[in-house]
Amino acid sequence: MNKRNLLIGILILFFGCSPKTGLIQPETSIDKPTPLFVIEGEEIDSDEFLYLFSKNKQFEDKDNMLTPEEFEQNLELFLNYKLKVKEAEAQGLDKNEEFEREFEMFKQDLIKPYLIKNSLQEGELLKAYNRMQEVVKASHILVQFPSGASKEDSIAVFRMAQKLKSDADNGADFSALAKEYSEDPSAQTNAGSLGYFTALQMVYQFEDAAYNLKINEISEPVLTDFGYHIIKLEDRKPNPGEVRVSHILVRSPMGDPVSEERALRKVGEIYHELQKPESEWEQVCRQFSEDMGTKNTGGKLPWISLGSVIPEFEAVAFALQEEGEISPPVKTPYGYHIIRLEERKPIAPYEEMEPMIKSRILRDSRSSLIGSQVAAMQKSRYGFVENESATDTVKAIAKDKNMKEAIISLEKAELMDQELFSIQTKTYTTRDFIAYLADRENQVITGRPQSTFESQLNSFITYTLDKTEEEDLEQNNEEYRMLLREYRDGILLFSLMNDQVWQKALEDSVGLQNFFQENQQRYVWEERINAVIVTMAKKESTASVRRFLSDKVYKSDLSDRLENTFLLNDPLLFTMEEGVYEWRNHPLLKNLALEKAFHEITQNGQTQFVIVGSKIPASPKLLTETRGKVIQDYQEYLDNMLIANLKEKFNFSIDENEKNKIYEKIVQD
Repeated sequence: MNKRNLLIGILILFFGCSPKTGLIQPETSIDKPTPLFVIEGEEIDSDEFLYLFSKNKQFEDKDNMLTPEEFEQNLELFLNYKLKVKEAEAQGLDKNEEFEREFEMFKQDLIKPYLIKNSLQEGELLKAYNRMQEVVKASHILVQFPSGASKEDSIAVFRMAQKLKSDADNGADFSALAKEYSEDPSAQTNAGSLGYFTALQMVYQFEDAAYNLKINEISEPVLTDFGYHIIKLEDRKPNPGEVRVSHILVRSPMGDPVSEERALRKVGEIYHELQKPESEWEQVCRQFSEDMGTKNTGGKLPWISLGSVIPEFEAVAFALQEEGEISPPVKTPYGYHIIRLEERKPIAPYEEMEPMIKSRILRDSRSSLIGSQVAAMQKSRYGFVENESATDTVKAIAKDKNMKEAIISLEKAELMDQELFSIQTKTYTTRDFIAYLADRENQVITGRPQSTFESQLNSFITYTLDKTEEEDLEQNNEEYRMLLREYRDGILLFSLMNDQVWQKALEDSVGLQNFFQENQQRYVWEERINAVIVTMAKKESTASVRRFLSDKVYKSDLSDRLENTFLLNDPLLFTMEEGVYEWRNHPLLKNLALEKAFHEITQNGQTQFVIVGSKIPASPKLLTETRGKVIQDYQEYLDNMLIANLKEKFNFSIDENEKNKIYEKIVQD
């Protein structure tokens, strides 16, 4: 977050810090609520004051209730806040491009928790995490579509999948069916077995079907982008988490019996060597492992989870129980491995895994599923009705044309005012659709004609539904409406204050100088004194530093002489500070008898030496000596002047009855 956004955030949190802590919910009533303030005809309800002010207060608890004085102060702050927002609006700050861009940026973040999409997405995240508490073991038979499959081909593939399902249900050996019929290339070696896996490791349709099966149950044909799958669930068990292992690899070329024998003998000798008490894993690994990427780092591999490595390696790695335990040699397609367990860890908490799960879900087919569900719920909630005959006509005219040609044809056919769909009571025409396309930057108007046109029409429908949901939230969701107004007013308040107070105090050098001169009595030095303070870090050198300082008086070159005498050879001998101090306010100097030049103080076992000079009488400060404090005071002055001017400029009133109602809620007499 940049500095500007940080300041806006501070202003927005003017009355509190948490939008969900102790929020006093606005009272619901059929009658229009009585406004707390009226400023230039605009009514400001007490609900807004309570919303802002009760963020970090639970007024049901008497300990959190206000005193009458605190109530009046905060009511005055709220009035000043709303007057400044009114002034920002009067200056048109809510109409400029910078405001609109910044408010839209905040709005997109604020609305997310309230959208249908967010709740559905959160549900998918939790479902995936809950599934990750378990691992399942499954086998499958894959029946794929032929290249360029026709409708008849697709039906034939589905019927084949149904037959294989029926055969398996009637007792046929599933592994044998997989080896004979599965078009998964690995089926010839693994008989369709996929080993253990968990959520997010398979395509969603496959995962969903597998997790909904009982052990030994066989699924109906499951359609994915790969084809139809018949799935048999073989086992399910708690997720063991992840393991970190090291390995020593002896490679064994496939199909070479001589090399196989040699590798088997070598790995046996390495395993025997590792059984000796004096053997060191890292040394043996460095000497004999044929994994060039890990041999010099003790054979260490990244963390692995079930389903993330080849099954033969995985089974042995997860079977190891004690850290440092070494497995007998295990054969994989890469050769022979000896595996050592380094560390185990359980599955991480949801908060830690949420970003990874979200990233994975947004990249897989779940994202499209969520989008479809969102659209269906929006269409139902907001009364979406498509004019199918009109959209079919528009699509037919657009067929075989690029986007630009399609628009010209629609204009010629006089279909620009044809209703395509309606949402609630509002209708959307072809003209609205074309206007939507014109607003899209870098809009593609060439390419595959029909797919481009249809996809853009679907995009227009999605966009319109999303905007309808946003507008509905602004009108009917009280919490979101309050939050949105809070941020809107916060941005306006920042812009006004930055222009009229903060930047003005920094840039108005004449005004700052005049303010300083008019208030000179506020910027005065008390009686001061020059001093050098030495804090010893090494006790053994205390005596030599004492001898050097004990007969000295304060001079401007004393610190240089100290540094040249001691610190050139030993920079850590002591620390030193020199300055002009208001001695009555200094924690060390105020306790000294300042008529003496040399002082030695020992506190908590630490020695300090102080050399003081002559006292400097009280005197006015120069602007350069107190510029920061003067700017701060000038900003406060400008703020007070702004508020006074706004109270003169705008007509405003307060409803005393409504004020008393709030008083009774939050004030402890």
